[in-house]
Amino acid sequence: QVQLVESGGGLVQPGGSLRLSCAASRSISSIYLMGWYRQAPGKQRELVATVTSTDTTNYADSVKGRFTISKDNAKNTVALQMNSLRPEDTAVYYCKAYYLSAPYWGQGTQVTVSS
Repeated sequence: QVQLVESGGGLVQPGGSLRLSCAASRSISSIYLMGWYRQAPGKQRELVATVTSTDTTNYADSVKGRFTISKDNAKNTVALQMNSLRPEDTAVYYCKAYYLSAPYWGQGTQVTVSS
């Protein structure tokens, strides 16, 4: 079982930055995959960025070069640094973990990019 607690969402202006954090209840080194997903109004939930236990990363094309996923093994956290934010980045962002082949989700946090 993995509990995920997210923080860092909010309102930012276009071109601004925001950092999301996801704290896991167990060592993230034991979790196969952790990542961030988002769901905008009227759209399906989509992958934003993931990182595996072997440090393989994957990014959606729409965020490559702007977003960075990182792990802090000592703190059992996974962060998503979001730079050069655009209005189309507006969505609810969810932290996700795969542990023993089972998915776990955070509660979601709203990110709004607007002037």
